[in-house]
Amino acid sequence: MTTNMIQKIRTTRTIWAVLLGVTAALFLQSCGGGSNLAKLQESGELTGALGREGWRQEIPYGMIVVPAGTFHMGQADQDILSSKINMNRQITIGGFYMDQTEITNNEYRQFIDEMTENPDSVDGEILSEEEIKERFYPDTTVWMTNFTHHYGDPMTENYYAHPSYDDYPVVGVSWFASKAFCGWRTTFMNEARESAGKFPVPMFRLPSEAEWEYASRGGRDVAKYPWGGPYTRNAKGCALANFKPGRGNYFDDGFQYTNPVGAYFPNDFGLYDMAGNVAEWCNDAYAPNAMPLIWDLNPTFIDDSEPRKLVRGGSWKDIAFFIETGSRNYQYQDSVTAYTGFRCVMTYLGRSSGMEF
Repeated sequence: MTTNMIQKIRTTRTIWAVLLGVTAALFLQSCGGGSNLAKLQESGELTGALGREGWRQEIPYGMIVVPAGTFHMGQADQDILSSKINMNRQITIGGFYMDQTEITNNEYRQFIDEMTENPDSVDGEILSEEEIKERFYPDTTVWMTNFTHHYGDPMTENYYAHPSYDDYPVVGVSWFASKAFCGWRTTFMNEARESAGKFPVPMFRLPSEAEWEYASRGGRDVAKYPWGGPYTRNAKGCALANFKPGRGNYFDDGFQYTNPVGAYFPNDFGLYDMAGNVAEWCNDAYAPNAMPLIWDLNPTFIDDSEPRKLVRGGSWKDIAFFIETGSRNYQYQDSVTAYTGFRCVMTYLGRSSGMEF
C-alpha cells in the first residue's frame, strides 16, 4: 500500500469521525439538550431562562425589506432656494420593513370597517360611530375644497366609495388618522398572532423622515430621484412618476389625478411611488434646522408642541422639485388634503445582515 493511499484512508477516517461527532451533538441537542440544561439549572448553574421559543421575524403581507445601510441625507441637487438648511449629512439607518405601496382606499376601508365593528380596537378607547367618522373617515370633500373653482364633484362622490378606485392611494386623512391606522394594524395582527400562540410583532408606525428618504433612494446614494436621475423621463420620453410635468399640464404622465398604486416602475428596493402620486406623512415634526439637531444613527425629530409634520415624496399636483428624494415639505397635523396619504413601516428585530430577502 502506497503512502498516498494510507494518507487518503486516514483523511477519510478523520472526516467520518467529525461527521459522527456533529451528528451525536445534534442528537443530544434535539433529544436531551433541554433536560441537560434543566439539570444544570437545578444544580445552581446559570443557563438562561428555559422554554423560550426561537424568533424569526416574518415579512408582513404587502411589505418588503429595506436593509440597513448608510447614506447621505439631504439635498440631492442644487439648493435652488439658497436656504443652506438641508445640507448633506451621512446617516446610518437600521433595517426595517416598509409597505411596498401607499395605503390604498380598500386597505383603509378595512380599518374603518373593523373600527366600526370593534370600536375599542385602537388604544382601547371606545368610540361612537360618529366619533369614528369624524376622526378617521377620509374627508372626500377635499377634492372640491383644496382647489379654487375646481369641478371636483365626481372625485368627491366616487374616489373613496367606488370600487374602481379601490387600488388608488387613500387621501383626505390627517397625520393623526394615519397614526391611528398604524395602531389598529398592530393590534389587529398581534391579536391574531396571540390566538395562534405566537410572539407579537413590533408595532406598525409611520416612517421617520430619515427612513423615508433612505428608502426612497433605493440604495442609490445622493440620487436625485428614486430611479436615479437626473431626468423625469426615460429614453422613450415616458414619465417615470405621477407629478405635474408643466404649467397646467397634469395629464402628460398618464393620469389627471392620482394613479393606481404600482403603476410606475419601483426603485431598487422594490418600492413603488416614492416620487409623486401622493405625498406621504412621516412621523417627524418639521423644523427648518432639524438636520443639525438630530443624531446620525436612526435620527428622528419629535416635538409634540410643533403642529407641522413632515410630508415627503411630492404628489400628482406638484412640480418636479417636490418629487426629488431630498426635498422637504410639511403640512399641519390635523389637515386633510387630496394629495397626501401614507404608508407604514415596521422595525426589524435582529442583525440586519440576517434579514430575509
